[in-house]
Order: sequence, then structure tokens, then C-alpha cells
Amino acid sequence: MHLAQLNVAHLLEPLDAPRLAGFVAGLEPVNALADAAPGFVWRLKGGEDPTDTVQHDYGDMLLINFSVWESRETLWNFVYRSPHLEVLRRRRDWFTRAAEPYTVMWWIPQGYTPSLGEGMARLERLRADGPGPEAFTFNDFHAPPADAVEGADHREHGLVR
Repeated sequence: MHLAQLNVAHLLEPLDAPRLAGFVAGLEPVNALADAAPGFVWRLKGGEDPTDTVQHDYGDMLLINFSVWESRETLWNFVYRSPHLEVLRRRRDWFTRAAEPYTVMWWIPQGYTPSLGEGMARLERLRADGPGPEAFTFNDFHAPPADAVEGADHREHGLVR
């Protein structure tokens, strides 16, 4: 099993605003860091330009990060033990303070690529129902399903609502 993660952030200003210049300048190096990180599997990209953000229909001021990792440890190491941590520490400079969960994780079979719609549905599930095996966070982490079979159809294991 692999660990899918999605996080969202509401921008304080449009990406082309001077206030966001530091964030935009860091997109390419942080994305390259993620792509090269041990345990990284996949991320949803906005385009060929490394500074392009994910295009979506969830609002102009919503930034989305969506990726898949080999394990909790590999994701944790990227988020909290790499230069990414400095970006995380500065999030209040660029994004509104979230009153509700803004990140969600769930297990997927190796080789499966989740859709953005699935990720957003998992985030909504976490917001509505709280953490559980199908939508959780680092603070309320759930291990992979005990009956998980490598390469099995994700619907067989209750991973899709």
C-alpha cells in the first residue's frame, strides 16, 4: 500500500501579487525536492512549468497539493525534516488560517493513481466525519488495512466511499 495525501490552502492574495513572490519563487525548488525525496511516488502537477500550480474548479484562491508516498515515514521526512519545513513555517505569510482540516491522508494500492475528485471527497469526509481509516491526518494516523492485498482493486478494500 502507498499513502496518498492532499492538502489545500486558501491564498491571502492572487499568486501574482507581490506578497506571494517568495512562495512562488520557492515552488520549483520545493517541487524538485519532493520529486527527488526518498519514498516519493507521484504528485499532481499543474503543467510542464515547475512553478505551475494544480488547475481545478474549487475556487481561484485555493491552492492544492496532492501526492503519493511509499509510507508515513517518507512523507513525514519530506514535510518535517527537509527544507520544506521552512516553507511550512511561513504559511501564514501567504495563506489564511484554516478553521477546518486542510490536509487528509488515506491508503491506496501500489500502482493506483487517485483522482483530484477522490482527494477532495476524502478531505470532505474528514471534515464531516472526523478521522477514520479512510481519511486521517498525521495526528490521527491509521495503519493500512490489515486485509490489503498488493495491486488489488481499491474498491474491494473499502477505500472508496
